[in-house]
Amino acid sequence: MGAFNLRASTLPSEKAILDMVVEAGDPFVHEVRKGQIVRIVDTEGNQSADILFFNAHDYSDRYSSQDTIRAQNNIYLTTGTKLLSTDGNVLLTIVADTCGRHDTLGGACATESNMVRYAIEKRHMHACRQSFVRGIQQWKHGLEKRDLASNINFFMNVPVSPEGELRFADGVSGIGKYVELRAEMDVLMLVSNCPQLNNPCNAFNPTPLQILIWEAPDRVDRAN
Repeated sequence: MGAFNLRASTLPSEKAILDMVVEAGDPFVHEVRKGQIVRIVDTEGNQSADILFFNAHDYSDRYSSQDTIRAQNNIYLTTGTKLLSTDGNVLLTIVADTCGRHDTLGGACATESNMVRYAIEKRHMHACRQSFVRGIQQWKHGLEKRDLASNINFFMNVPVSPEGELRFADGVSGIGKYVELRAEMDVLMLVSNCPQLNNPCNAFNPTPLQILIWEAPDRVDRAN
């Protein structure tokens, strides 16, 4: 279950139609059209990119960690993984990955979980769930707080013990490592660049992410 499946991309960054930096603690929300490729880059290493994906035309049809895990018989995500929705649709496929393993069990940090996991005085600290809500407020196209569900934690290392316990461990990523996904349908991507300071998921030092998007190859060919 822990095997890595590393694969580098051949897409040049200068050909991307979107290239932006998401600072630690910030949200980012964007539609990715069918066939487009999105790359998430861990610019400084050991950052955690909390991300939710939705069917862009029906937000009730959202990423399902349970269905994705069951379909691939693996609790980790890597090259070749198909991300399934609650309605059984394939939202995206991971087509390149230089990190090798990503978590879909640990969930997003929240002010409530910070208190339970760490200390009552951690309640004031910013958390990913707040960033997701900020992203929803920025989007203003029908996405609501109730649409938040279990997310993917790209670059995050959450080993599972033989007893079934989760442990937040040092990251397996590094400077400039990335994961690249192809949209198999129109999807909405909601990102929280994790601000967590209390566990080693981001080496206790939240850092920026880079997000790039390329046009679908067939559209590029038609344009040429």
